[in-house]
Amino acid sequence: MPSTKNKDMETINDTITMWLQQLGVQPESMGTVHRIVAVVGILLLAYVAHWLCRKVVVTTVKKLTSKTQNKWDDYLFNDRVLNDFCHMVPPIVITALIPFAFPSEPMTLAFVLKICWIYITIVVVRLICTFLTSLYTISSEHEKLKERSMKGFYQMMKLIVICVGTIIIISTLIDKDPVKILTGLGASAAILTLVFKDTIMGLVAGVQLTANDMLRPGDWITMPKYGADGSVLEVTLTTVKVQNWDKTISTIPPYALVNDSFQNWRGMRESGGRRVKRSINIDMHTVRFCTPEELETFRKEEWMQGFEATGKEEVNLYVFRHYLEHYLRTHPKVNQNLTLMIRQLQPTAEGMPIELYFFSDGTEWIPYERLQAEVFDHLLATVHQFGLKVFQSPTGLDLRYLK
Repeated sequence: MPSTKNKDMETINDTITMWLQQLGVQPESMGTVHRIVAVVGILLLAYVAHWLCRKVVVTTVKKLTSKTQNKWDDYLFNDRVLNDFCHMVPPIVITALIPFAFPSEPMTLAFVLKICWIYITIVVVRLICTFLTSLYTISSEHEKLKERSMKGFYQMMKLIVICVGTIIIISTLIDKDPVKILTGLGASAAILTLVFKDTIMGLVAGVQLTANDMLRPGDWITMPKYGADGSVLEVTLTTVKVQNWDKTISTIPPYALVNDSFQNWRGMRESGGRRVKRSINIDMHTVRFCTPEELETFRKEEWMQGFEATGKEEVNLYVFRHYLEHYLRTHPKVNQNLTLMIRQLQPTAEGMPIELYFFSDGTEWIPYERLQAEVFDHLLATVHQFGLKVFQSPTGLDLRYLK
């Protein structure tokens, strides 16, 4: 007993045949004209369905999303997503109606259906990729997710979708089960691993970088091996783009950031201060006890408040270190909430190193350099007031004075 679908096909074909006979079409050309009319009619219906989808469905969705206060639906149902959705309608209509055009030609019908299924697969893959792009746009503007390097995950998902779509298209062309094609690809896994080595390594490294929160877009990193010293622009499956301070772009493989060492300055920026760790060498021949007159003069100064006397004769270098610490603690551009100290290092042949260890009150580069210069300019200008001299290797002028 013929199915309902076959009965409908016969009814429609009989109706078209009777209409063509009334128009005077000759019996010998009836089959060709019948197919042409059916194909043209199906194409017109597909066009009308596409037009209705764009004018009715898309317009309705846009009106609904514009009335909501949320922004995520504006990104999720943007023009590209809706347009790709509309492109799915014509091939679906053609696939459903094309058997009416070729009822007695199974080979032609199979060929046309293959083309339709391939087109539907391509459109679906494109729609999913566009949808993932919209999700990435939403996540990149989310407060908690925008600092994560999510682009690699979305690229991985797109790659998986494209691979699945490619396998489906190949299986449609050769009339094979997609599972059997996957089995055949498993046998050539070694070749595929070699071809996609960088992608696979980048994928694994990207997961590690994100899971361990090792890198975020906007981080300042330093990696001399690759000439990178700047801000991270984006993290993808195969590359990490870094904009150096001279505005050049360095690209680093993600797996290199996992296997090799690099310096991330994010902690410094989050602390609100940038470390200064510099020293000067004091000529050890100028280190001596302060005279009573010098101590009397120093005690009149404001910076001597809180001075911890040793109980014996005070050394000029000890008093100088106290002065430097007071100077830094009262400096408006020095961060008082972080470590601040003046320490004496191991004596060397070039003198006694006195190290200043403190943090600026900001992380910007230019103000940081200005603060360093200001502090050490002041240090060099005041060191002689304590009877000290900065060690300096002899120059030609020094040798001339010896004559």
